[in-house]
Amino acid sequence: MKTNENRTPATAPAKSPAHKAETLAVKTGETPWTAAELAELRTELEADVVHLRQEIKDAEQEIVGLLRDGGDGAGNDQADVGSTTLERDHEMSLANNARDMLDQIERALSRIEDGTYGICESCGNAIGKGRLQAFPRATLCVSCKEREERR
Repeated sequence: MKTNENRTPATAPAKSPAHKAETLAVKTGETPWTAAELAELRTELEADVVHLRQEIKDAEQEIVGLLRDGGDGAGNDQADVGSTTLERDHEMSLANNARDMLDQIERALSRIEDGTYGICESCGNAIGKGRLQAFPRATLCVSCKEREERR
């Protein structure tokens, strides 16, 4: 049986150098991204990652506690059990929403790295610097997002 001791550790593919801010897509008439703007955006996204990971951890701990204590034990009437179930469902929803947001943020960071940040995933046009500054996780331009929401 082979061991991992003599093997080269499996690593993620080597990251190419981060694309320069001015190479990221912007709409016609918008000023190109500056290194400072991109650094600020990246810092904000990375802080959100830390916050969301902690939020997920807290929610998971709360869910474990609710599952452990939420049994049909002596002294628990139907209202107590129902309340515990509602709390557990609420915590699960919060954790799932946080996971979704975390995935979106990690995807945005990846898109910054590979130079596709700011390009609409539906039509291929620029999303718009203003939209990305307001909602950094955006993957669709306004018109594509509106079209998606109408469906």
